[in-house]
Amino acid sequence: MGNRVRPPSPTTEEKPKVEEGKPKLEEKVFGMSKREKDIRELADFMKSDKCRRVVLMLGAGVSTSAGIPDFRSPKTGLYSNLARLNLPHPEAVFEISFFRWNPVPFYTLAAELYPGNFRPTPTHTFVKLLHQHNLLHMCFTQNIDTLERQAGVPAHKIIEAHGSFATQRCIQCKSPFPDDEMREIVLSDRPEGEEVRIPRCKRRECGGLVKPDIVFFGESLPANFIRNIPIIGEADLVIIIGTSLTVQPFASLAGMPDERRCRRALINMERVYDLGRRPGDAVLLGECDAIVRELCEALGWGEELEREWAATALEGKKEEAKEILKEVVEDEDKEKREREDELEHEVDKITESIEKRLEIQENVPETKTEPTEGVPYAVSTIGKAETAMGKPGEGEPEKGGYTCTIELESTSLLTMRLILISCERHWQG
Repeated sequence: MGNRVRPPSPTTEEKPKVEEGKPKLEEKVFGMSKREKDIRELADFMKSDKCRRVVLMLGAGVSTSAGIPDFRSPKTGLYSNLARLNLPHPEAVFEISFFRWNPVPFYTLAAELYPGNFRPTPTHTFVKLLHQHNLLHMCFTQNIDTLERQAGVPAHKIIEAHGSFATQRCIQCKSPFPDDEMREIVLSDRPEGEEVRIPRCKRRECGGLVKPDIVFFGESLPANFIRNIPIIGEADLVIIIGTSLTVQPFASLAGMPDERRCRRALINMERVYDLGRRPGDAVLLGECDAIVRELCEALGWGEELEREWAATALEGKKEEAKEILKEVVEDEDKEKREREDELEHEVDKITESIEKRLEIQENVPETKTEPTEGVPYAVSTIGKAETAMGKPGEGEPEKGGYTCTIELESTSLLTMRLILISCERHWQG
C-alpha cells in the first residue's frame, strides 16, 4: 500500500513483508466466510473481560478514503505531481536541509494538505468509539493529517509518531507560532504567478523560518513518541490498520506485545510484517472502512458508528450527512417498532395462557393455593380488588374475592411485568 503524505522517520530501514498478497476468495466456514468468522471472534474477544486495553497503530490506508493522496502512486501520488516545483528529487520537499534553503515548495504543497480540507473516515470514527466505550488505551499514528483529532479522539490518547500539522514553531529559536496566523498564511488566496507566503518567527531578533511540527528527513522523532513506546506492552489487543509497516522504528511496535497475554489484529489490503504468525492473530484483508463497519456491526456499534461519522461532515456535505443520519434514525425507529410488536405478541400469548388456566368466579371466598415446593410463585390480588369495588349503581360492594396463584418458570423482571399487564388486560376486558 502506498504511503500517504507524511515524512518518514530518520530511520527508514525496511523490514521484509511476510506472505504479501491481495485478498483471495473467501472460503466458507459454517455458512460464514473466513473473514466474517474472524471478525465475529475478534468482536467476541473485545466484548469479553479479557480485553480492557486496546492499542491502535494507524497508517496511510486509514486516510486514503478521505481523499488524501499517497506518495508514490504512478498518476495520483504526490511525488508524481511535484515536477512543477523544480525539485532536485521528489523527496526533497520533506528534507529539512532543502527546506532551510527553499521553503516555497513545501508551503505550496502544504496548502493542499492542510487540516480542514478533509473529512475523517469511518475508521477514524471507530477510534473515537473505542474511546467512548472505555477500550482505547492509546492510538499511535504515522499520519500527519490530524484526522484522529477532528474525529473527536482526545489529544492525550494520540501519539503522532511523525508529528502533525496541529502545531508549528520556529526552526531557529523553537518559539511556537499562533495557529490562526499559520492557517491564514497557508490557506490565503494568491493571484496566479504570485509566490506563496512563508511564515516567519514573530520574535523581531529572530525572524527564522516557521515549520509545522512534522518530522522531516534529517530530524529526530518526537520525544513524546519515544517516551510512550512502552505503552504497547500494556495492551490486551493491538489493532494495526492501513499501514505497510516498512518504516522503522514505528514498524517494530507490532512485534513488541507479549503473545502470551496480548492478541493482534491486522486490517489492511495485504499481509505485512509477521502478522498472522502468532496463534491469536487475526488478519482481515480488504478496505479499512468496510472491515471496520463489519466489526462495529459485530460489536453492536453499527448505528452508533454511522451516526458519529455523519456528524463529522464538512461544510458543503451537511445535506449528505443529514441523509445518512435520517437513514440511521429510520432504522432505529423500525427496530423500536419491531421490539414493541414482539412485546405485544408476548403479552397476548401470556393473556391467552392465563385465561385458559384460570377460572374466574365472582364472590368466591378467598382461597390460598399452596405453591409447588421449590417453584417461585407470584400472588395476584387484582381479582379481589375488582370485586370489592363492585359495579356502578349497585350500592355497597359485596365482600369477598379471590386470590390467583401463578407458578412461574422464570422470575425475571420482564416476565413479571408481562404477567401483570396480561392480568390487568384480562380483568379489564
